[in-house]
Parts: sequence; C-alpha cells; structure tokens
Amino acid sequence: MSESRIKLEDSRARIFKRRIINLVPKTAFITKGVGKHKEKLTSFEMALRDAGIAEFNLVKVSSIFPPNCTLVPRARGLKSLSPGEIVYVVMSENATNEPNRLIAASAGIAIPKGHTQHGYISEHHSFGENDTVAGEYAEDLAAYMLATTIGAPFDPDKSYDEQKDIWKISGHIVKTRNITKTAVGNKNRLWTTVVAAVVFSSYQ
Repeated sequence: MSESRIKLEDSRARIFKRRIINLVPKTAFITKGVGKHKEKLTSFEMALRDAGIAEFNLVKVSSIFPPNCTLVPRARGLKSLSPGEIVYVVMSENATNEPNRLIAASAGIAIPKGHTQHGYISEHHSFGENDTVAGEYAEDLAAYMLATTIGAPFDPDKSYDEQKDIWKISGHIVKTRNITKTAVGNKNRLWTTVVAAVVFSSYQ
C-alpha cells in the first residue's frame, strides 16, 4: 500500500473515531407539550411545537443517561441546536380522541451521584393517571433499572421515599426526577396528544 493510501486510510479512521466520540451527549434538557387537532398526526406536531422541538429531525433512542452528562435548562439546550438537525431524544407520547379521557406521558430519570456512571431514562404513558402518579411511576421505573445495574437494593413494594432511605443506608445516592404532561380529551373529539422528552443537546 502506498504512503498516500496509508495517510488517506488513517485520516478516514480519525474522522470515523471522532464521529463516534461526538455521539456521546454532554448536555440534555427536558421538555413537554400538548397538541390538539382533528388529525392525529397534526396533534402530535402541535405537541412537539408546544415542547419546542418540532423543528428538528427527532430520532428516538432508549434508556441510557450518559456519564458526565448535565441536565441544562430548556432554553440553553435549544440554543445549541439548529433547525433541521438530527436530534436524539428519549420520548414518551400518548394520544386520545375520546372526550374527557385523561392521558399522561412521562419520562423518568435516575442518575447516580457523581455522574461518572451512566443513569437510566424511562418512558411511561398511561390513561387515568394524574401528573403525580404518572411521574412517580416513571421515576420508580428509571430508579429500578439503575438499581439493578449498580447493585443497590430495590423493593418495588416500598414507597419512593422509603426506597430513597434504603439507598442512602446502603451507600448508593441516586438522584431522580421526571417530566410529565397530562391532558383531558377534547369534548369535540379532536385528537389530543401529549409528549414528554429528554433531549440530548450537545456532544463531546
């Protein structure tokens, strides 16, 4: 292989490696929205607009909150993104055209203390649950997935507050939170859509 060919292959390898590294998010933000329209797809678009993320090409990913990734305010996260950009999200969504039906979409986040180890993001959507019930379930789900990874004890029969005490006693400090959107189905049978998302906004 010629020297010029070797240099070209090395250059391509460096570019490929850099692109892989760049896919590890350094910041993320949370957002939520609701939309209503006679067409289901348009109601989803309206929900994305309400959440501030309709102008991006969204790619759904699953579950992992990266190590050393920081949650930032939505306004700051949006400033690092450009219209048309491919943006990775963990997103929960729900929709109904039944009058007065309560719907919820929630994303829960569980992050180990220190941020040096990855955390988990859960997606939960439901009917008949208010913000508190749906949000706490999403948090518990994310915490359970994290607990099974770091070896922290987890008892699904205990309340969230009791579970946090167990983590502290066992030496595991886990921070959790959720983003939840609820809405009631439109009385005129318009489609109502809710979304809740964790949006990755900048990379290494």
